[in-house]
Formats: sequence, C-alpha cells, structure tokens
Amino acid sequence: MGTTPYLRLDVAVLDRNLAVMADAARAAGVALRPHAKTHKCPQIAARQLAARAVGLTVATIGEAEVFAAAGFDDLFIAYPLWVDTDAAARLRALGERVRLAVGCDSATAAANLAGLPAEVLVEIDSGHHRSGVDPDAAGELAAAISGLGQRVRGVFTFPGHSYSPDARRAAASDEAAALGRAAASMAASGVPAQVVSGGSTPSAEFVASPLTELRPGVYVFGDAQQVELGTIGFERVALTVAATVVSHAGGRVITDAGSKALGADRAPWASGYGRVPDLPEARIVALSEHHSTIEWPGPLPSLGSEVLLVPNHVCNAVNLAEEYHLAGGGTWPVAARGRNS
Repeated sequence: MGTTPYLRLDVAVLDRNLAVMADAARAAGVALRPHAKTHKCPQIAARQLAARAVGLTVATIGEAEVFAAAGFDDLFIAYPLWVDTDAAARLRALGERVRLAVGCDSATAAANLAGLPAEVLVEIDSGHHRSGVDPDAAGELAAAISGLGQRVRGVFTFPGHSYSPDARRAAASDEAAALGRAAASMAASGVPAQVVSGGSTPSAEFVASPLTELRPGVYVFGDAQQVELGTIGFERVALTVAATVVSHAGGRVITDAGSKALGADRAPWASGYGRVPDLPEARIVALSEHHSTIEWPGPLPSLGSEVLLVPNHVCNAVNLAEEYHLAGGGTWPVAARGRNS
C-alpha cells in the first residue's frame, strides 16, 4: 500500500464514527460543528457535512484558507486571534468568500478585529485554564466587541480538562455551568448569545444545556488516548500508522515508526507512547525519531512484517504526514498540513 511508515485510514470505521457523533448531537438537540484540525482533509470534511454538520471549526487562519479554497463556506476559527496587518488582510479575504467567525478573549484583541467581515464568539475558561475570560466577564467583553461594530454570535469554550481519567463527565458539567453563567452575563449586558458552543471528544457523551453547538475533533479517527480514557474501544479506531518490524533486539519489537510518524505526545496517565490494536496487552515503551520500541507479549512478529500502531494523539500524527492511504485503495491529501498560522 505504501512505504512504511504511513497513515492507514479505514473509511468504513470513519463513516461509522461520523454517524455515531451526528446521532448523538441530534439526540442532544445541538448543532455539530466538528474541529477539522484533527484531519485537515477536505474529503473528510465533506463527509462530516454530509453527516449533518452545520459547518467546520478550524484552529488557524491557514487552515481556514485551505478549507475555503476547497469550497467550505461556514468556518469558525476557535482561537483568540491576535490580528496584525497581515492577518487582517487574510481574514478580510476569507470573510468575503465564506461565513466567518473568530474567537476573542480580550478587549485589546477585539480592537484589531474592528471592521473585518467576521462575527465574533467570546471565549470563556470553563476549567481547562488555557485561554478565555471568566464566565461572569463574558457580558462586559461582548458589549465592548459589539460597541466596535462587530456582530457577536455567542460564546464558546474548550473543556480540555476532559482529557483526564474519570474527568469526562465532571468536565462536561463544569462546561455547562460556565457557559450558563456566561450566557446570563451576556444577556444582562444586552448582547445575548445566539450560539453557545463547546464540547470535546471525551466530554461529548455528556453534553447538556445550555450548549447549542458541539465541536469535537478526534472522534473521526479515535486514538490511544481515547481508548485509555474509555471514550471508545479499539474497534472505533479508524486511523493507524503502518510500520515495519526492523529488529527484535532485547526480545522486543522495534519498528520504523518513531516520533516523526506517531507524534511524541504522552499524557502523564498514558500507559505508553501508543498502542497496538491487534494486541492490546502490548505497549510502545520508547520512541526515538524513527523507531518505536514495543514490549510485545507472546511470539514476536517476523522481521520485515507490517504492524499497525495507534498514536496517542492522532492530531499530531496527521500533521506529520502528507496523505492518508485508504484501506480499500487510493489516497486522500492532508491538505492543511503545517498550516499553523
């Protein structure tokens, strides 16, 4: 299928994952705006819209440009942008082609958005403690943005603390409470939130009012983190890295897929640097740039044989590759690879 290491995509599993999330969003009464930073691929985005997504979430202006060029016309850059002259020109060009929204978490940054053809969502911190204002300050910021002449679409957050064992339900509860406070603050300031947006793949199962929009990303593929968090089982992992066994040194399996193929992420609670879907007891115990070392219980696969590995964080593995090799034949491009600005 390709020279290892390469990304192997099972489209049947991908489509099943899309249908499961679409059904869950519909049952919860929320719109689905998936995060395309996970896959960076127009072919997959088209399948998401066919599965009833209302638009796409992206992480950067560069990602938005790729998807706009591919014909997607409803994009939300879910990040508090700092807009300089170059970024303003790019956003203006985007806003003339698509329905565009951007994130904001300060009045200072909002001033740079004035006059651009983009709606704004106020970002709040719902417990992840990355970016975002306190929920009770959302109204003040929304009023300041509105006073600059920008349309405020609503409020959003990312419950990133859902990426921790036994925290998925609690993070969703934190998110709902914080968004409720933020929406009340905005209503009191005379700028009601038309959209209340949140969600992550681990917390999506527990989405609750007042959310009106869900933005999961990793659900399309799954990865080792999602398996270990209990979000999915291995049967829901659509994307793997195909690797060749190159050594049995030390009685272990050494493959040609290292950190430059799998990504180097390893959360403190993760049991390894990735997993082997066909042998759940195996663990990737070490990574170098071009090799992975696997503790492999039982008979070792033969030298030269191909094995499938599940990266811990699939978003990073995707950004390291140029294309997906489809299990049934053919390839799709990772079109927004490296568009980090």
